[in-house]
Amino acid sequence: MIDTHAHLQWPDFDKDREDVIERAFTAGLSAIVSVGYDLDACREAVRIANSHDGVYAAVGIHPHNARLVDAKALDSLRELAHDRRVVAIGEIGLDYYRDLSPRQRQREAFEKQVGLAQELGLPIVVHDREAHGDVMQVLRNSAADATGVMHCFSGSLEMAREVVDLGYLISIAGPVTFPNARKLHEVVRWVPEESLVFETDCPWLAPQSVRGKRNEPSFLSEIALKVSELKGTSFDRLIQVTSRNARRLFSIQ
Repeated sequence: MIDTHAHLQWPDFDKDREDVIERAFTAGLSAIVSVGYDLDACREAVRIANSHDGVYAAVGIHPHNARLVDAKALDSLRELAHDRRVVAIGEIGLDYYRDLSPRQRQREAFEKQVGLAQELGLPIVVHDREAHGDVMQVLRNSAADATGVMHCFSGSLEMAREVVDLGYLISIAGPVTFPNARKLHEVVRWVPEESLVFETDCPWLAPQSVRGKRNEPSFLSEIALKVSELKGTSFDRLIQVTSRNARRLFSIQ
């Protein structure tokens, strides 16, 4: 299994980060992508990735921090992205739920970082919370030169169809295990296997059996098992296909 979106640098893991990573690989994971959200978090993600076989990093500035995206910040991200353990630009996108940055600044930051990913030939990790229309517009505008993954997908079936048509992967996280996640269940049943990957988004969004507790990569199997049930396919086959999808997207050998 591959956890395509974790935040191993988050302070919740400071006391037992080594144990968390060890548990993940003992539980059957072969890779974890630790994703940045501001420059300090990106630097820490890169440090952790360089300290552990099987851990990789994505670097980017989250829409909550869009006010920080200027020429200097982009230069810093560009420098970090040249590290051999960096496999994507992210997480980047739009968040109209918390609105912690002005929406125009969010859109500008998103577009600039998509441009950086295109310049570097890296995929993007897209954050989209209650901003579906504007997120899709940015993706349409960059469709010829960008690819990536929709992190913790929360859109409609219609949106999922367009995401797949644009060549993006759809990442499924802990909410798929929630009994009332009917819209997401519908999406999962439809999404082609070759367009799926899994994530924990730890330390948040723990799956149903540990809901409300700190999430970690070793819990990924519960997400994969629920998806295999929804799609009526074997767990082992789904792991093989989704891991191949993740390795292809992130160029992980």
